[in-house]
Parts: sequence; C-alpha cells; structure tokens
Amino acid sequence: MKVRTLKKDKVNIITLGCSKNMVDSEELSGQLRANEIGVVHENKKLDHNIVIVNTCGFIEKAKEESINTILEQVQLKQSGKLDKVFVTGCLSHRYKDDLANEIPNVDAWFGTMELPLILKQFEADYKTELLGERLLATPQHYAYLKISEGCNRTCSFCAIPLIRGNHRSKSIEEIVKEAEGLVRMGVKEVMLIAQELTYYGLDIYKKRMLPDLLNRLTDVKGLEWIRLHYAYPSKFPLEILDVMRERKNICKYLDMPLQHAANKMLRAMNRQITREEMEELIYNIREKVPGICLRTTLIAGFPGETLDDVEELKLFLQKQRFDRVGIFTYSHEEGTSAFQLNDSIAEEEKERRAKEIMEVQQEISYELNQKKLNNIYRVLIDKKESGRYIGRTEFDSVEVDNEVIISTSKKLDIGEYYNVKITKAFDYDLEGVIV
Repeated sequence: MKVRTLKKDKVNIITLGCSKNMVDSEELSGQLRANEIGVVHENKKLDHNIVIVNTCGFIEKAKEESINTILEQVQLKQSGKLDKVFVTGCLSHRYKDDLANEIPNVDAWFGTMELPLILKQFEADYKTELLGERLLATPQHYAYLKISEGCNRTCSFCAIPLIRGNHRSKSIEEIVKEAEGLVRMGVKEVMLIAQELTYYGLDIYKKRMLPDLLNRLTDVKGLEWIRLHYAYPSKFPLEILDVMRERKNICKYLDMPLQHAANKMLRAMNRQITREEMEELIYNIREKVPGICLRTTLIAGFPGETLDDVEELKLFLQKQRFDRVGIFTYSHEEGTSAFQLNDSIAEEEKERRAKEIMEVQQEISYELNQKKLNNIYRVLIDKKESGRYIGRTEFDSVEVDNEVIISTSKKLDIGEYYNVKITKAFDYDLEGVIV
C-alpha cells in the first residue's frame, strides 16, 4: 500500500475543445477545491503532480490535439515529473477502451458524465450543494453559462449526440442561481451555451423557454452583458428577438451555425431547413433587432459537395453579409449517418475551399469594419498585451470575434467598460481611443 507523502496533491486541468468543455473543467475544479484539493487550470509553473486532460472528440483535428496532449503528459509521468495522468471529456467518452489499450500509462479514463467517478480517484465526495459553483478558467469578468446538455438534433455530420446524449435542460431557477453566483464572483458578462440553445426547456417545460429564461436573467443585478451562442435555425423562436430588443443587457449578437447554403447540402446534412427559409429567417432577425451582429459557422468539403455548391455558398455570403463567419473542413466521423457516405474530397481540397470561402468573408468583414470608423462603442477591457489594452464591443464574443485595440497612457481597469472611438479598421480588428 502506497504511503501518502506530506506534500499535498496539486491538480492541473488541461481543457481542449469548446467552451462547454471549459465549463465542465470549471465545475470539476470547484468540486476538487471544495474537497480541499489544490487545483489550477493550464498551470505554467509546473508545480503540480497530477494532470487531468479534458479532451475534445468532435472532429479529426481536435482528436489529434487531444491524443498529442495525452501523450505529452504521459511522457512527463514516465520521466518522474508527474505522479498521475487522468483523461476525461468527449474523446475519452467515445473511445475509452481503444485508448486504454493504446496508451496504458494513463491512470484512468472517464466519460463526459462521470465527474463523481473522477472525484473518487482523490477519495473526494461529489458535493451536491455546490450546484453551479466553479473555479473560473476565464478572467473573472466573463464566464460561460451552460443552460443544457446533449442534443436531440440528427445532423448527419455531428457526433455530439453520441457523446453527450439527448437534450437535457437545466431549470430556470438553477440557471438564475448560477448566474447570481457568477456575478458575486465578479462576472459581468455571461455567454449562454448549449449544444442547441433554442431547444431550451422543451424537455422539462414542454415548450421552448429561452425567452422566459432571458427575461429572468436580465433581472439579475450586476449582469451587464448576456450573449447567445449556438442557436439552431430550424423553427427558431422569434420571440427571443423581442426580449433582445427590449432588454438592454442582452447583447445584440446571435451565433447561429448554418453549415451551408446549397439546398442539396442542407438536405444531405439533415439540417431541416432550406436556403430560402434561412434567408427569410435572417431577414426577420434583422427586422426585429436592427443593428444585430450575426455570426455563423460553415462546413467545407461535405461528401458530395461540388464546386457549384461552393459558389452558391459564396454568393450566399455576399448577399447576407454576416458580421462574423467561422469555417470547418468536414470530418468523417464514425457513428454519424454521414459516415455511410463516400468521403471522397481530399483534405487539401477541403482546405482550399474553406480558404476560398473565407477570402469572400474577409472582404465583407473589412467593408463592415470600415463603417465603424469614428463611431463610439462601449468596450469591455479583457486584457493588456504589449503595452496596449484589448477589449470587445457587445458585437464581439471572446476569442472568435473582432478585438478593439486601445493605445493609451491612462491606466484602464481589466473587466471595466469604457467608451471608445474607432480610429482604424482592419479585416478583423479595430483600433480606438478612449473618449
């Protein structure tokens, strides 16, 4: 039997993948800390003895990054710099047995819903009274707020339902309580996340309840920005927009992944919507909330995609002029219905198409940014780098969108809001001065 040394364990959590994974890591951190176990995120000091890698298994590139990270940590363990390596998250959930055979030096593997089992490795208890409490991995002025887990959609390319299961909403009371707790920690902006935001409430309230949730959250004192991520376009509940228009602390921002614009591709992806219906929805959104920032995500190289489909997508972008666009190349994921299709487009060609599509968006983004010159925006300061402050407007989310770069001799407080006049505009960033 191993004798416990006098030196206490210190756990470093490495999080890969999406913001939903980050919330899982933060909740795990909160549980460990409540059990008086030292815990840090992405520790640079290297004074920890245990690592937990929270993996992503969504697409091939994310899987490779997760496996490489696990192997790096195992190597540190083998060289005596770590005592234990644990792995959790989506990749582990999906390929646990195969990975355990391939990488035997990992001490234990866990799925996405096995937080209590991870705690048992530390002889720690899962504390139910910690509902929503967590140790933030983000700067303390913003946080992600997960309102549901899993997904009932059947998009042919997506493995998330295989990993996360069916849609399960948190109650409005639980989410409001969590938001209040975050504000007490210093959070001013919350980004609402879910696999599918607009489906919220159907399982427990028997109707879509996102508008009701938003109304409750806007009443949380001290919550200055509420941002919506990952809204599904099919059967989009337009009453969300009424709340957004009426409540000042809901950012005029909507992240709505569309994936493609060619009807043939939308059918193959099982998106349950046509290009024409998407165009009508986008028109209605902009009519209801003038000035709204629309972000979307696209997929290049889905099986059967032709160059004509790519051209149609480019024309769609030129017509709709989204404020923000992200793009992925198609990843052939076993267990999905698209896995039955012939993934015949070479990776290099997928990348070429993605680049070509983003070049169209780059020009649009530049033109839209030019219109912001000399305008004054309320900017939240996120950090200071190389002597300059970096912030965001309500039209920009963390990491994926524009940043506002501010040069000033004055001291600005991180996590505070300032009025900034835009003096320069580039493809994806802005520069400004305090007014």
